[in-house]
Amino acid sequence: MKNLFLLLLCVFIVLGIGFLSGFATMESVNGWYTTLRKPSFNPPNYLFGPVWTILYFLMGISIYLILKSPASKEKNKAILFFCIQLILNFCWSFIFFYFKLLGIALVEILILWIFILLMIIQFKKVKPISSYLQWPYLIWVTFASILNASIFYLNR
Repeated sequence: MKNLFLLLLCVFIVLGIGFLSGFATMESVNGWYTTLRKPSFNPPNYLFGPVWTILYFLMGISIYLILKSPASKEKNKAILFFCIQLILNFCWSFIFFYFKLLGIALVEILILWIFILLMIIQFKKVKPISSYLQWPYLIWVTFASILNASIFYLNR
């Protein structure tokens, strides 16, 4: 029962952080963002919510598995990288959608990408399955980085 509680807590905290950033920037997504020039490969807006929900769910499971692992320096580093990337993930929405700073958002998402990769590498040292659960996230953020760069270029 204790493990189930920790799993649910991890998933709900990560989902909650994602929901909070989405909720706080929703007005810009439905307003300002629709006025921007976007590349032909820009997905429809309705796709972002489900994709991010799945990714946050996988993040929650992944950090749960790390937290359940035996204590070690590698585990502590994995948790640190997870927290850093989650903070960067949260901040990107505000930089891009709320403050409308497309160039700074591009730099920030590239830093996020690096920390996701560092997290994956560190997770593999602690609990390999946790790192595998993060690959869809890295792929999506790679796509989001290209999308951010394209939108920045088209609207400069």
